[in-house]
This record gives sequence, structure tokens and C-alpha cells, in this order.
Amino acid sequence: MAPDSGTATPSRRADPFAPLTSDMLDVGDGHEIYVESVGRPDGIPVIYLHGGPGSGCQPDHRRLFDSDRFHAVLFDQRGCGRSRPKGSREHNTTAHLIADIEKIREKFGFERCMVVGGSWGATLALAYAQAHPERVSGIVVRATFLGTRAEVESAFTIRLSRFYPALYEDFLSVLPPEERDRPVDAYWRRILDADPAVHGPAAKAWHDTERTLSEHKPARTRLDLASLNVWRTLPSTPFMEAHYFINDSFMTENQLLRNAGRLQGIPGIIVQGRYDLLCPPETSHALSKVWPGSEIRVVEEAGHSLYDAGVRDAVMKSIADVASKISR
Repeated sequence: MAPDSGTATPSRRADPFAPLTSDMLDVGDGHEIYVESVGRPDGIPVIYLHGGPGSGCQPDHRRLFDSDRFHAVLFDQRGCGRSRPKGSREHNTTAHLIADIEKIREKFGFERCMVVGGSWGATLALAYAQAHPERVSGIVVRATFLGTRAEVESAFTIRLSRFYPALYEDFLSVLPPEERDRPVDAYWRRILDADPAVHGPAAKAWHDTERTLSEHKPARTRLDLASLNVWRTLPSTPFMEAHYFINDSFMTENQLLRNAGRLQGIPGIIVQGRYDLLCPPETSHALSKVWPGSEIRVVEEAGHSLYDAGVRDAVMKSIADVASKISR
């Protein structure tokens, strides 16, 4: 491992968060994934895992990592962002993504590395660490999501109807009456339907509803129903989410809780927004009870988003604090 920040040589680069490298990595099965690295080539190794599933890494994600301390690797998961083929769901499962992380670790010559992720990125960080605990030096997760159908159903039915009842009515109104008794399953089927007239309105309604649930103070709390049948482009995340969630995230029942004992000895911090309606505190609490030595840091007055007040700072501090615990 590289020296701690106390002995690091400050970066002399004009933009310390500009990528050191950016490449397309062939991971097989017809997939190439976009991979970039930032920081110090001899810094503390860390791999960042974006959310969704289906979104991608953003330039601001690089700034979560002190450029004088870390060698951070960020990548767009299969079918996401700049990876090719864009939107592909073939050969795209949790096991494939875990294998891709291993290829990235080997590519950069990391013997061990930290893993950091939020929401679906937290799911993947935990799944990877449980599959390869000997390769993980520390973990920081935000907005813990365990990849289960029950979590998604609770968010889009119980919590949606309780906190945004009018939005819930909008959400149901997109579906025919006979499909409203199990709306989440109905949405997934529609989003994965090949007919644009079927998947278009469903994808847009799902995306907009999820956005409201993800923000502590959302700008909109109703669906624009008139716009659902008019679009030029569709958001990408609903399609990948439906693919993963309808398949139970390609994991066995309660896999991440059952296997949490494999994380023993790995320093870990869980960052949790108090009012996260997608990934509520009860999930982080359940994880911490079976993850020996983990710590929960609650951000008050915050929801799910990385950009809710205080969340980003809490994640950055947690990354720095876990790094300080890593023996070198």
C-alpha cells in the first residue's frame, strides 16, 4: 500500500482530478467497459462502483477521493455509460460484474483495494467483497441496498403511498386496472417489453417516480402524465433496473446478509441518510448487525441522494477514515 496522506507528495497536475488513464477494457462476452483512473499512481488503491443499476460514473465522482492520497479507479458497468454495447443486458449479471471488478483489479496490479459505492453500488461492493474478501482492504457504502425484490416493492408501494399518495395514484394510473394489484412486477414486465408504446411510458414513469423518492426535497412530486407518451430519448436506468430486479439481482435470497460474516476483519463504514425512502435506515441497521466491526454514520436531514445536504461530505470523510485504518 502507498504511504498515508501525512507523507504524500502533493499533486502538481493542473487538474488533479483529470484522469490519469482512460481505456476500454475487453471483458469478454462481447462487452467492453470504460475504465478510468485518477489520483496518485502509487496511492491507496480504491475501486468506485456507480449506482443504478444502469447509470454510470460522473466526473464529480472522482472528487470523492483525495487526489494526493488515493489511486482511484472508476468504471461504467456493462451496458452503462460509455461501455459498449450500450444498454446491452446480455451476459449482464451480478456475477459478470464481480468478474469485471477482478479484471480491473488485476489490470491495475492492486493486490488489495478499497471498494466504495452507493445504492446499487453498495450492493455490488458488498457482493464483490464477500466473493473476494482477501482482495478487499476496506469498504465504504452509502444508502445500503441489498438487491432484494422486497426492498424495491416496499419503496414503490408502501413508502411511496405513505409519503406521496398523489404520486402513487399517478404511478398506478399508468397501468391498466387489472395490473395494479402488483404494480412493481407490472412495471418491470412493461419496461422489458419490446414494444416502445408499452415500455416508453412505463420507463419514464418509473424513472420520474424513483427520482422523487431519491431526493429529500424533490422539485416535483407528481408525474406529468401528459408527457409520458411523448419522448425523444428514454432514460437508461429503468431498463437495466428491471432486468436486474426481475431476476432478484441474480443473487440467492438474502445473500448479502447471510454472507456478511465473510467481511469480518475488513474495516467498513455505512453512510445512511435518515430519511432515505429508497434505502431506509432499517436496511443499514440489519447489515451492521451481521457485519462484524462495521460502523453506521447517519446523516440527518438527508435522503437517498449523494447530493442531499451532508451526504457527500460524510462519504468523503468515511473514505478517508477507512483508509487510515488500513495497515500498510
